[in-house]
Amino acid sequence: MQSDPLVIAGRSFASRLIVGTGKYPSHAVMADAHRACGADMVTVAVRRVNLTDRSKESLLDHIDQERVFILPNTAGCYTADDAVRTARLAREVGLSNWVKLEVIGDERTLFPDNIALLEATRTLVREGFVVLPYTNDDPVICKKLEEAGAAAVMPLGAPIGSGLGIQNANNLQIIREQSRVPVIVDAGVGTASDAAVAMELGADGVLMNTAIALAQDPVTMAAAMKLAVEAGRLAWNAGRIPRRAYGSASSPLDGMIGAGAAAGRPGV
Repeated sequence: MQSDPLVIAGRSFASRLIVGTGKYPSHAVMADAHRACGADMVTVAVRRVNLTDRSKESLLDHIDQERVFILPNTAGCYTADDAVRTARLAREVGLSNWVKLEVIGDERTLFPDNIALLEATRTLVREGFVVLPYTNDDPVICKKLEEAGAAAVMPLGAPIGSGLGIQNANNLQIIREQSRVPVIVDAGVGTASDAAVAMELGADGVLMNTAIALAQDPVTMAAAMKLAVEAGRLAWNAGRIPRRAYGSASSPLDGMIGAGAAAGRPGV
């Protein structure tokens, strides 16, 4: 897949799989899973990182930062102001001027507050951030986020951590068709086939955490997700056959010796 990189804001990534850092049974397992999945972008919740006392162990100590790009995220923020402050903090301590922007609107579903998300996106873009907003699978809000300057749009496939897979394929296809920036399916993936479906629908990439971190064998699942994303991308590039209501023979009768007689016509 080296010849088909994911390009966001002019930066190329060899892998179209982006992974998280939460919920793993240990930092060691997380590091092994990161290697197995081949991701070269990893998202980190700013509020989970020790940013004040660098003498103490930090989550960042277990990420190969020579190979992996750190994408700070604003997980746990429920207002635009809070998300903006968190992004600024990440930049000030040297993490990145990139941000996976999350503004949660509901504690139970973890659906985003899209009004606040749009407000925060506009603010951060004005301040020079590369903004990747997590949002609903809503073509209208995705278009508005793009117009606000988002470097990519990240519609959910299903609620965060639900493992339900892609719930609204049609919306994701519309979002892909209208978007001029990368579309990253974020949230809802439960297993490898979900990731493949997202890519087959035309997504430019997939972001996941729970599906790998809480698998019975996270490292093996990470390897499966790598292959699924690659296979889905290859299938999208290849172009699938049209869906048909009726069967179509793999070996058509036309041109076959004796086919005319079999169809009640004189043989050839």
